[in-house]
Amino acid sequence: MRNMRNMVICIWKFIKRISKWCADFTIKEICFLYTFLAIAFKSVVFLGYVKGPNFSEVNIIKGLSTIYYPLYFIFFILIILVGCFLLKGIGRGIYLFVTNLLITVLFIVDILYFRAFEKFVTPHMLKEIGNLDNLSDSVISFFSAGDILLIIDIPIMLFVMIWLHKKLFTSRAKPVVFSVLFLISAGYLLHIPFKTQVLGIKDKYAFIFDVTWRPDLTFKRLSPIGYHINDLIVYYNDCKTVKLSQAEVKEIKDWYNAKNENLPDNKYKGMFKGKNLIYIQVESLENFVLNRKVYGQEITPNLNKLLKNSIFFNHVEEQVNMGTSSDADFMVNTSIYPVRRGSTFFRYPDNYYNSLPLQLEKTGYSTTAIHPDKGSYWNWMKALKSIGFQKCIDSSQFVMDEIIGLGLSDGSFFKQVKPIILKQKQPFYTFMVTLSSHGPFNIPQKYKSMTIPEDVDKTRMGGYFQSVHYTDKQIGNFIDELDRAGMLENTVIALGGDHCGVHKFYRYDIVSMKNKEDWWMENYNYIPFMVYSKGSKEEIVSVRGGQIDIMPTLLSLMGVDEKEYSNSAMGRNLLNTNKNFVILANGSRVGSIDTDQKQKENEIKGLEIADIIIKSNYFKEYKE
Repeated sequence: MRNMRNMVICIWKFIKRISKWCADFTIKEICFLYTFLAIAFKSVVFLGYVKGPNFSEVNIIKGLSTIYYPLYFIFFILIILVGCFLLKGIGRGIYLFVTNLLITVLFIVDILYFRAFEKFVTPHMLKEIGNLDNLSDSVISFFSAGDILLIIDIPIMLFVMIWLHKKLFTSRAKPVVFSVLFLISAGYLLHIPFKTQVLGIKDKYAFIFDVTWRPDLTFKRLSPIGYHINDLIVYYNDCKTVKLSQAEVKEIKDWYNAKNENLPDNKYKGMFKGKNLIYIQVESLENFVLNRKVYGQEITPNLNKLLKNSIFFNHVEEQVNMGTSSDADFMVNTSIYPVRRGSTFFRYPDNYYNSLPLQLEKTGYSTTAIHPDKGSYWNWMKALKSIGFQKCIDSSQFVMDEIIGLGLSDGSFFKQVKPIILKQKQPFYTFMVTLSSHGPFNIPQKYKSMTIPEDVDKTRMGGYFQSVHYTDKQIGNFIDELDRAGMLENTVIALGGDHCGVHKFYRYDIVSMKNKEDWWMENYNYIPFMVYSKGSKEEIVSVRGGQIDIMPTLLSLMGVDEKEYSNSAMGRNLLNTNKNFVILANGSRVGSIDTDQKQKENEIKGLEIADIIIKSNYFKEYKE
């Protein structure tokens, strides 16, 4: 009985000591606990945005419900905060404040990027900071009132630190506390990777660390902080030089063999052989505005006119990934999917490809790429030179006399491009892009020429109509000028959107609009692709395709034999195919459902194959 009594007393004393230690720790380490809880709360807010009705309205309940593995949330926060216990006094407070501030900035950048692209920032994007030039309006347009929840704790913490600094920061360094918390956190976070990758033992929860096509899944499993720590590891592995094994080289060749249809040539082969080719890539142009009117006015009267003498592919979908517009440049000219993480032009600007300009150069064409922005923007100039353009012209070679949004207005751009076109050695291939219809679609009033009710005109959709209408007018003027100069008799003009615009970046603004028409609501990911030739008949091709299919389609029209690119182009000739599908950047397949499962899997596998091709510089290092 006495032993039992002594045991109870010992347990009671132990509990009292632990309670006292916890109470003392709470008082002395209030900044640590505050920071931990603040970051945990912001993680929930972030998930609440991701799972909310739209990415601009936070739903805390749904945010909490998506925490699949709460211990990962706890220990990922702990492992970045415990370093404070190696410091004493004010140093500990500064560590906690700066860590909280950096995580807050990361979360804000994450949510803004997610609202735009439904992806999260990666270390690869550090190379792309220069792209923020002239993008302030676009960035600001993605902020939401609820974002205050991500920053409200920062001024509170700063105030408390200044007000109570003498009481809060008198503690000594606590290496024992650091060691215990660090070892517990690291042990829990690393036990599965150690088990599977070092010991080679399978674990049913290994999927938690998998990198998927849907980054939001990794966010939910590992927490926002865990996602970025895991992403740093993936980034480190991505930066290693890729050397392909014989098996991997064979895998690439097998993929191309399965992709190729080997169909006989048809009436479209060589239809425009020997003619000049101009490709106009229009910023944010979507299909839904073509042949449509708002308030009795055609949105794109000039493009509608072109369609009457064009081959129009009305089911081409955007396939751009993190490189957005630069990915469009890349796919149109290489027929290769862009890398899954980061920008292809920033990560691999020196790669060699069996490209559209190189194929046309072989048949005697001069080739030029023209952008009205800086060559460093998306690193496009360096990349397009490597892709094979003989000459690249950027904004430094234009008179910047009229600025709209990102840079030179489409009106001034086309006026200055005309003499460049007329002086080119024929036959030529010229690739050019426009800028003025870039988001957030707030084109200056003096350039608006459509009469739209004020309540609609001030919305994103109203701004989009005005911006696209302005660009359409400038394209019409440009083509009229070429016609007057006699260029259209021997020139083909291909035109396509680089990616979707108002439906890609502002779909929730459209949903909340009043006085909207039903057809404004959805674009189904379609971007225009048309090939215009003066005097041609109108044709509509409804086969499903994407931006990687543009190059093979154009090469066939220009008379280049398929054997020259069949084992390098990942796309197919949309004018000569029995397949009807497109693979989107998120890894989903859209198209015919009667295709056998093995073929579908191989089509989707193209994204993985493209990554290997790009990372290994396959066409330079391994192609026979």
